[in-house]
Amino acid sequence: MSIFEKLFKKKNVTPTIGNTYSNEMQTSVLPVLPEQIYESASLELQDIIAPSALKIEPKSINLGDKTARTFFIISYPRFLTDNWFSPVINLDKIFDISIFIHPIDTSLMLRQFQKKVAEVQSQISVREKKGMVRDPMLDTAYQDLEGLRDNLIQAQEKMFDVSIYITIYADNDMELFKIENEIKSILESKLIYIKPALFQQEAGFKSVIPTNTDLLNIHQKLNSGPLSSVFPFISFDLTDNKGILYGINRHNSSLVIFDRFSLENYNSVTFAKSGSGKSYATKLEILRSLMFDVDVIVIDPEREYEFLAEAVGGRYFNIALSSDHHMNPFDLPIPREDETAEDVLRSNIINLVGLFRLMLGGLTPEEDSMVDRAISETYAMKDITPESDFSNIEPPLLSDFEMVLSGMDGSDSIVARLAKYTKGSWATFLNRPSNVDIDKKFVVFSVRDMEDELKPVAMYIIMHFIWNAIRKNLKKRLLVIDEAWWMMKSEDTASFLYSIAKRGRKYYLGLSTITQDAADFMKSPYGVPIITNSSIQLLLKQSPTTIDILQKTFNLTDEEKYLLLESSVGEGIFFAGLKHVAIKIISSYTEDQIITSDPSQILSNRKAKEEQDAAELSSKTKQV
Repeated sequence: MSIFEKLFKKKNVTPTIGNTYSNEMQTSVLPVLPEQIYESASLELQDIIAPSALKIEPKSINLGDKTARTFFIISYPRFLTDNWFSPVINLDKIFDISIFIHPIDTSLMLRQFQKKVAEVQSQISVREKKGMVRDPMLDTAYQDLEGLRDNLIQAQEKMFDVSIYITIYADNDMELFKIENEIKSILESKLIYIKPALFQQEAGFKSVIPTNTDLLNIHQKLNSGPLSSVFPFISFDLTDNKGILYGINRHNSSLVIFDRFSLENYNSVTFAKSGSGKSYATKLEILRSLMFDVDVIVIDPEREYEFLAEAVGGRYFNIALSSDHHMNPFDLPIPREDETAEDVLRSNIINLVGLFRLMLGGLTPEEDSMVDRAISETYAMKDITPESDFSNIEPPLLSDFEMVLSGMDGSDSIVARLAKYTKGSWATFLNRPSNVDIDKKFVVFSVRDMEDELKPVAMYIIMHFIWNAIRKNLKKRLLVIDEAWWMMKSEDTASFLYSIAKRGRKYYLGLSTITQDAADFMKSPYGVPIITNSSIQLLLKQSPTTIDILQKTFNLTDEEKYLLLESSVGEGIFFAGLKHVAIKIISSYTEDQIITSDPSQILSNRKAKEEQDAAELSSKTKQV
């Protein structure tokens, strides 16, 4: 209905020739004012989604800035295999596909088959009477018809009129021609042929848009077996009924929605070169996981998660020699119902031996045994034994351990090396009671201001403290280790990280390991085992120096290898269980403002905030 018709309808007026309009009562001249035309107009859905211009040509349709061409399938081979349509579906192109399936009455089909079988039999008989050589095509057709007719009679098969239409889009005719040839070559290699809807592009385009109207009516008859290979689409898909949005599937633009806690273990690893978006992707996962009642703990080596912790009301601890936050490595967790005090104490002693091995630059077998015995005696000095109640105890400090150790024969070397942690400049970090509380949904431990020599020690102690806290109560948690290559530099820290990856599932914990140095990570004897114990792997843009290692570890094809080399920021391959897809990380504007690590964007945001604060201050000053 035009705008004038709407206007006349509202006034109950019937238009006549010229400028005279009549109704049932009288005839009068009603001038149409611009204001009336404007007020009578209404914006409808079709006005919003319609292109700015439309031009229909014999072989294509111009839709504003895009050119579209519709094709239909005209021929199929004798056999259709599974996945025959997936190479087209997974093309990284813009196109629409419609499939129309019209059931055919079986009784009608049987009558047609009877006639067709008679024709084929007649042709075979004629050739035999003339003494002509047997035609294999006729024999094969006869066998197929007979077999299909038997299946129809027994209700094992049904017949359908099937239409498959494909509309491709491009910016210009040259690009349209390239996409057309690419799709044709894929299908023709499988003996499937398509043709453009010549002089029927309008009907073809209307048949493809989601209105469920088959205006082309170009059908091919398929029985149930071949039809099942067409629908539903077999495509690379990682869309789950629950979980968080990780990104967009670059094969077919579907959503990659996944719940890591639905897999056999909840761990993940992320490999990417610097600046490729690994921390951005991790922070995006954290932000979305928090909305699903997941507690998140992060070990942050570069102070990248501070603003995120502030934005979500989390807790941020800056671990450094001058920090007010302390963690006593001798703390003991309260045993769970399925554990005994003896198990907890033994496990803690083993972890402490690994810590001292790291702190003291290695231990000889004799020193290792001495340290183990000294730890047990230090706990015993505080009346902590396998029979103790750990809920009401005061754990020993590092200075207590030093005192016990100094009373043992042959401990001079160990005591001398330990002195810098108990009396030297590093004593403020370790030789203090714990005063860190991680009762928030989001907790960040930053070690950026910690000296590089102490960073592995600090990360080990933080992980040990977190592990003890996790074992206290069962909750859905995610532990994020950013720049995990720091942990892989020492066998003891790598071993501890691996033990958490193996045992985390028991405590409903997912371990997320992130690193930019894949080569160092793989050199560790625990590198590959950590990967194999991670159900989710995310590979973003890689450098040529590490891509061969990753290709061998993850069994990547050459195409996937080059995809990782040529990916943009936030693009890569997402592995989940036995499936993997090419992924693009996406975020909303608000999420981007919270999680961005781009220095230029951060400076721009700070400048905008400073200008806003200055404007507010100026406004208040004027009011005063």
